[in-house]
Amino acid sequence: MSAASDRIPEQQRKIWDQFSAGWRKWDAEVLGWHGPVGDAMIEDARLRPDARIIDIASGTGEPGLTAAAMVPSGHVILMDISTGMLRVAAEKAESRGLDNVRTVVCDVTELPFGDKSFDTVFCRFGFMFFPEMSAALAELVRVAKPGGRIVASVWARAAENPWASLILGTIARHSELPFPPADAPGPFRCAAHGYMSRFFTGAGLVDVSERKISSDMVQPSPETYWEFMTDIAAPVVLGLSKADPAAREMIRSEVFQMLSRYEHDGAIRLRSTAAITAGTVA
Repeated sequence: MSAASDRIPEQQRKIWDQFSAGWRKWDAEVLGWHGPVGDAMIEDARLRPDARIIDIASGTGEPGLTAAAMVPSGHVILMDISTGMLRVAAEKAESRGLDNVRTVVCDVTELPFGDKSFDTVFCRFGFMFFPEMSAALAELVRVAKPGGRIVASVWARAAENPWASLILGTIARHSELPFPPADAPGPFRCAAHGYMSRFFTGAGLVDVSERKISSDMVQPSPETYWEFMTDIAAPVVLGLSKADPAAREMIRSEVFQMLSRYEHDGAIRLRSTAAITAGTVA
C-alpha cells in the first residue's frame, strides 16, 4: 500500500465517525430507501438458519441486522472501520432484541478471524471506498468457508443515480475540486457494467451473478433533501467545503431548481440503482 493510500483508512474512520450522528438521525429513511438492496443481497446469499455471517463495512448495521433475525441459531458479526457507526448498529440490535449479533471495529484488509470462518459475507456499498479493493476481496475470500457466499452491492452509473449525481454534479460545476483518478475511492468507482462480476471471477469465485436493483429516495421537499444529503453524504459535505459562500448558495439554488423535475404526488422522488454481485467460494 502506498503512503497516500495508507492514510486513507484513518481519514475514512474520522469521516464516518463524524457522520454517524446523521446516520442515526435519518435511520428510518435510509432503511426504507436501501431496503430493496438489502433484501436482494439476502436473497442471493441463500441463508441457512444456522449461518455464520459477517457484514463488512456494515456501518449502522444493514443488511446484517435483518439477516440476524433470519438465522436464529446462527451468528452475525457487524464489522466496520468506524466506532461511531457501529455504536448506532449495536443500539439497533439491542432495541430489536437480537442477541446473536456482535460488532467488531477493524480494517477490511486485517480481519481478526481465522480462515474459513463464515458461511456468508455481505458488503453493502463498501467496495467502492476501499483503498485496496483486491486486498479486501482476498481477505473476504479467506474468511469464507468453501461453498460460502460473498454478496456485495455497489452504486451503478451516475446517470442511474440522480439522488447523488444531481447534487455532486452541481457542486463540481461551482467548486475547485480536483478530478480524482479513475481508481480512487468514490461512489461510482465500481459502476461500470460487469465490473464487480469480473472482479469476483478474477478472485476465484464461482457461480457469479450480477443484477441491478432500483428504488426511489423519497423526500417531502427540496429543503429536506438538502438536509438529508448534508447530514449523511460525506462527498457532498467535502465538495461544499471547497466552495466559497456565494458558490454554496448558487449550488443550493440550482439543486432546488432541478429537484422540481423530480416532484411527483407531492414529494421529491429520486431514482437510485445498485448492482448486486454474488459469488460462491470454491
